[in-house]
Amino acid sequence: TKSPPFVEENGMVLLPPISTKDLFCTGQIRYSIPEEMRKGLFVGDVAKDLGLDVKRLVSGRARLVINDNNQYVALDQNKGHIVVNERIDREKLCAKKSPCSFSLEIVLEDPLELFSVTIEIQDVNDHSPSFPKKEINLEISESTPTGTVFLLDSASDPDVGINSLQSYSLKANDYFVLKQHTRTDGSKYAEMMLQSGLDREKQNKHTLILTAVDGGEPQRSGTVKINVSVLDANDNAPVFTLPLYKVSVLENALPGTTVARVSAVDADEGYNGNVTYSFTHLEEGSSYPFQIDSYTGEVKITGELDYEVFPNYEINLQARDPWGVVGVSKLIIEITDVNDNTPFITMASYSGKISEDSTPGTVVALISVQDKDSGKNGQVHLNIIENIPFKIKSSLRNYYALVTEENLDREKRSQYNITLTATDEGLPSLSSSKTVVLDVTDVNDNAPAFSQSVYSTRVMENNSPGVSVLSVNAKDSDENQNARVSYILENSDVSGSPISEYVSVNAENGDIRAVRSYDYEQIKELTFVVKAQDGGSPPLSSNVTVKIMIQDQNDNAPQVLYPVQTGGSLVAEMVPRSADVGYLVTKVVAVDVDSGQNAWLSYKLQKATDRALFEVGLQNGEVRTIRQVTDKDAVKQRLTVIVEDNGQPSRSATVIVNVAVADSFPEVLSEFTDFTHDKEYNENLTFYLVLALAVVSFLFITCVVVIISVKIYRWRQSRILYHSNLPVIPYYPPRYSDTLGTGTLPHVYNYEVCRTTDSRKSDCKFGRAGSQNVLIMDPSSTGTMQRIQSEKSILDEPDSPLEVSLSPLTENHSVFSDIPFFALALETIYLGICSLMKKLHLYIVHVKYLLFRV
Repeated sequence: TKSPPFVEENGMVLLPPISTKDLFCTGQIRYSIPEEMRKGLFVGDVAKDLGLDVKRLVSGRARLVINDNNQYVALDQNKGHIVVNERIDREKLCAKKSPCSFSLEIVLEDPLELFSVTIEIQDVNDHSPSFPKKEINLEISESTPTGTVFLLDSASDPDVGINSLQSYSLKANDYFVLKQHTRTDGSKYAEMMLQSGLDREKQNKHTLILTAVDGGEPQRSGTVKINVSVLDANDNAPVFTLPLYKVSVLENALPGTTVARVSAVDADEGYNGNVTYSFTHLEEGSSYPFQIDSYTGEVKITGELDYEVFPNYEINLQARDPWGVVGVSKLIIEITDVNDNTPFITMASYSGKISEDSTPGTVVALISVQDKDSGKNGQVHLNIIENIPFKIKSSLRNYYALVTEENLDREKRSQYNITLTATDEGLPSLSSSKTVVLDVTDVNDNAPAFSQSVYSTRVMENNSPGVSVLSVNAKDSDENQNARVSYILENSDVSGSPISEYVSVNAENGDIRAVRSYDYEQIKELTFVVKAQDGGSPPLSSNVTVKIMIQDQNDNAPQVLYPVQTGGSLVAEMVPRSADVGYLVTKVVAVDVDSGQNAWLSYKLQKATDRALFEVGLQNGEVRTIRQVTDKDAVKQRLTVIVEDNGQPSRSATVIVNVAVADSFPEVLSEFTDFTHDKEYNENLTFYLVLALAVVSFLFITCVVVIISVKIYRWRQSRILYHSNLPVIPYYPPRYSDTLGTGTLPHVYNYEVCRTTDSRKSDCKFGRAGSQNVLIMDPSSTGTMQRIQSEKSILDEPDSPLEVSLSPLTENHSVFSDIPFFALALETIYLGICSLMKKLHLYIVHVKYLLFRV
């Protein structure tokens, strides 16, 4: 595409902004300065010319990217100026190239911006033309015809343009005149032509002054002395076969390779016809990598060729006979480029770090790739061979951007070794690689994870406060502060108390310690939540459930519930003398608040008045006779029973059981002469017994009235249904079924009241009617009821009038057979009252006897 014309303003050339889709280059600017400026001198105000704020240069960390080792200019960020950093020698930088310039880029970050700056170096006339030799010695035969041209050594002037060599002048003389010529490259050279015949006899030497001048201000010049020696006649000069020789050679040709072969012919004969070849008009300081054989005219390579330095050579040839007569020609050697330069990769902008939460398309680095070759050999492509989440994006003028292609995850890969490969289009292609290390910085995107879903342990009760129970451990796959885990005890309650009163958690290592000593009988398990929280911002956390199961210790002795040990009275169990073997005297009842095997109790008879009469059940604590009671057995029997648990070590408790072997109370009381009774205690007991009797009597009368009322109500209802035309629908209460069609309670409940002389041995037993086993079940319920066979009473006859008066009710229970469902509850209450009244009767008899004694 054609670019708009340059705009020249105040000695600098500005390029209009480039309209391109490129992401990075936003403008170009061009400055022109003279060479040899002092360090620190002003070059250009880039901030103003590019329309940038000076603050933007500072915040964007503006810097210059120069593709050369020499830092000729520098950027003053505070002023936005480009200044001279070191002396610039245009001749050293560009030699004869014109115009002479070098390019650089201004790179800004956050966001990334790229500006191209071209600085043109203007030549100043700081060099005078100079000749390669101080004197030029010419030998000319006197027979040299007029018009013969003699090539003179050219003067060299490193300056260019008007400051370069402009003309030659020859001091006025009668024999020679000066002719000036210009080569194709613009350089000038001089020839001296013989304008009149020489006469060695008149003058055998001529001294001339050749002056070379440039066009600078002020003008500079250089001179050389020409010494002309007139030889004797040699009428013919050598003549080259071609006025111009032109050849081409590859730049990778090896030294010693023959490039061309030139030849010249001298018409003279004999010695005067011998011709020698040489290069002439070589500039001072030039190093031509060629050599010509002075006798054969073969031109060979003597050094290395480099197309990028010298793409062609133009050499003046001279053929000379023994008498100094010369012929001239020209040799042009074209250097053919080969792909001999590998691309060079430069990191223009690269920090070496990227955050793992960077979005795809984030610029990681700005890369410059250069290739000194030309044409396709200099066209370069940059790519990444590895399978990594990055890609190369083309930018401006051999600039590339390394950008992310996918989301990064530091926990999967924290570092990337990115190999950048630059390949040119030459045949064969050359490539170079550069490996850069990119670190992925961490963000807090992972919550701590516990090694277990639930932590559980067992702790023996009665532990020491402060003992370590267990440790929880959580790992965070992030790093540094984001991976620093703290442990926190979540608030919860245990039996109304905060969990912090039971356990504590070390915030650093997750060590859980007991705050207090645990009691299995109060708390059997502690369940709480521990939170692991990292140190990120914002912090992430996760919870885990911890269960501490408290194990029981045998720290509680058995407790005897029965018989009750009182300090003020003596309670004895009565055994009739007619008791058979295995007669149940009493039962020792004990409990142990421990659990497991620590609560397994065993009963042993420790001491007894007569060990041959009683035994204690090892597992159930039942005291039974082991032989028939005789008249010889003492009335007063004292048994010591020990109750032991199964703990290690075991704990025990003892209980004293007083047994009276007698058939009546007087016989017992006469034996237990040490029995005392407190008067106040008897008065209170009598009051409570009388009150209980009154309450029970009231409840009994109430129940009888209710039952009679229900019977009357049922009778009236049946009469109404009998005289009506309505169909009779039987009623079945919930969870009951009529198995025999006689009502909801088709069977008779029988019970027996069994009493011994000790009221605590009395019992009330329910049985079934007949010998049937009936299972009544409602399909809508899961409950069952099993009727048990009635047992034979252990008493042959009632012991009191109250018991006799109750017998008609207990023997015939069919009065309740057709009562509605709610009457069943009244029946149960009634039976309970009967049992209670029986016990109260026994107490009253006992009290009467005590009063009689008093």
